[in-house]
Amino acid sequence: MTSTPSPTRRQFVGTLAAGAAALALAPSSTRAAAAGAPPLPTKKLGVALVGLGGYAIGQLAPALQRTQHCRLIGAATRDPGNKGRQMAQAFGFPEKNIYAYDKIATMRDNPDIDIIYVVTPNSLHRQDVLAAAQAGKHVITEKPMGVSVADCDAMIKACRDAGVQLGLGYRNNFDPYFQEMMRIARWQEFGALKAMSGEFSGDINAAGSWRTQKALAGGGPVMDLGVYVIHASILAAAGESPVAVTAKATVNRPQIYADVEEIMEFTLEFANGAKCEGFTSYGGPKPGGGGANRFHADYERGFVDFPQAFNYNGTHAMTSRGLLSFPNVADQNDNTYQQARQLDDFARCVRDNVPTSVPGEMGRQDMTVVEAIYASAKDGGKRTLVKA
Repeated sequence: MTSTPSPTRRQFVGTLAAGAAALALAPSSTRAAAAGAPPLPTKKLGVALVGLGGYAIGQLAPALQRTQHCRLIGAATRDPGNKGRQMAQAFGFPEKNIYAYDKIATMRDNPDIDIIYVVTPNSLHRQDVLAAAQAGKHVITEKPMGVSVADCDAMIKACRDAGVQLGLGYRNNFDPYFQEMMRIARWQEFGALKAMSGEFSGDINAAGSWRTQKALAGGGPVMDLGVYVIHASILAAAGESPVAVTAKATVNRPQIYADVEEIMEFTLEFANGAKCEGFTSYGGPKPGGGGANRFHADYERGFVDFPQAFNYNGTHAMTSRGLLSFPNVADQNDNTYQQARQLDDFARCVRDNVPTSVPGEMGRQDMTVVEAIYASAKDGGKRTLVKA
């Protein structure tokens, strides 16, 4: 018997990511046909938001007013009698679909709810995703997927065992500018990747914010903003994960950042020798580094540049061929544009029984890099391998 050689890890990851990127660019009907599954009758699937913080209320709930394949139908909150009721009244869903956090698993008995979107603090993602899986509901979790690779593994297993889809809130994967970079990388249109740089920074001054508490956030800006740079670098590398990292953490305001880093500088090394110089901070932009929200990738024969990379609206980019423009894609400057595309895609995947292009494995891949960054910073910037 002739055996087929097993693919290397690099080949496997590249193939998996290329397939995911191709599916992300294809309409759901194409993905359904590829999976051999006939599309089911069109119906707007019901989405329940778990966690009613600023992102859920300010971005996801408005986006769900613009979606074609899903709608906001419920919520879980720490304060169902007040905040939950206000949410139901503002967005027009029945008060019977309001839950306390410890009642998420009882959503099993509610046929209105098809999808649960977890938008709680990072360290709570694991318990909430497991509760959603127990309820038999398909689930999206915000980035970062968890606060450890072990969290990611537990979530992936729970959803697989329950027979439900697990997706990530990677809105940029549905932005046409990022999709163009994914296409260029996948087909090596500009040749091999040579170098990258990225920065995403903000200024959080409020002591006591959950983002400054390790028990809730799992870390500082790496967990919140740096994940965008990490994920963009992997997209620019056609799905390849870094093989090693070096990192340095800094705290300038210990009265606020006693528990987590305030600034993280990191270098991601890829198997072909390409590197990404990354910077993320809760203390504002890197001195002399230009914008606090940018990404750039150099290839052998060209580049992709995002002067505004990770904001909710107004993303724009250019390549070595010139400024990118998508005149047939409407509403790119609307704050809810990326989220509406993301939510509709996941709803179509659930409805048509095809895999999401942003699965839990993608979030796990990013978390392996996050863990390596923290390990390197703790070890004084020592080069640290990224574990599979």
